[in-house]
Amino acid sequence: MHWLFTGHLRVDKLTVKIANLPASLRGTKLVQLSDFHYDGLRLSEEMLEKAIALSNEAEADLILLTGDYVTDDPTPIHQLVRRLKHLESRCGVYAVLGNHDIQLSHSKAEVTDAFTSIGVHVLWNQIAYPLGQELPLVGLADYWSREFYPAPVMNQLDSATPRIVLSHNPDTAMILQKWRVDLQLSGHTHGGHIVLPGIGPLVFYYKKLLKKLPKKWRRWITLLLGDSSKVVRYWEWAQGFHRVANNQLYVNRGLGTYRPGRLFCPPEVTVITLI
Repeated sequence: MHWLFTGHLRVDKLTVKIANLPASLRGTKLVQLSDFHYDGLRLSEEMLEKAIALSNEAEADLILLTGDYVTDDPTPIHQLVRRLKHLESRCGVYAVLGNHDIQLSHSKAEVTDAFTSIGVHVLWNQIAYPLGQELPLVGLADYWSREFYPAPVMNQLDSATPRIVLSHNPDTAMILQKWRVDLQLSGHTHGGHIVLPGIGPLVFYYKKLLKKLPKKWRRWITLLLGDSSKVVRYWEWAQGFHRVANNQLYVNRGLGTYRPGRLFCPPEVTVITLI
């Protein structure tokens, strides 16, 4: 499936302005990778190797991973980390977990331990300071877990302090409006999978299309393509940069290909420069 309509891996570059960012941190370069779904089916070794090479070519200050490293069985994480240990950045590699990484009772521990073995820091409702005290990095529990409680974490930070937040599911941006979020990095949506050029992700119009079809057709199409409402609520944030009230959100299209495949929605390595 990794080759079906996937398209070429693309490097998306953007510059993000952060209010009150200390002069010493201006020009900081972040690389974001997301949604590997590394299981022997949804991500080729060739694309993974290229993504790692492109990440290293960016000469990042910090590499950030935003979830769904495996699909169901966590076992492939041990092979994946043997690849990801070659990632290079000045201040390390930090990660949060996605819904697929906690699917089985032992998945969270197994994925976390595997990352820890190669020096990747997994944040689960935690704050880290890889870039110093002036720009905290917040990593939240997955939205669908029973431990998604941002308040105790976010309330530890002074509202005058800029911060970056890692949260796998972009729907959390609606909840996080209660706090200052200078940049939220998310994944989960795979960019909407199928994108209509010049219009946007097809899934955004999915429900409207279904209503026009006979009921017997709806059932079969839902079985084939899935129920989009069970993935995210805010499909308008399926990919790219968005402003959510006073906060800023970037959603990575991911590397792995999941059903129904990709069309005009290439896998992505994101390079972000802070100013």
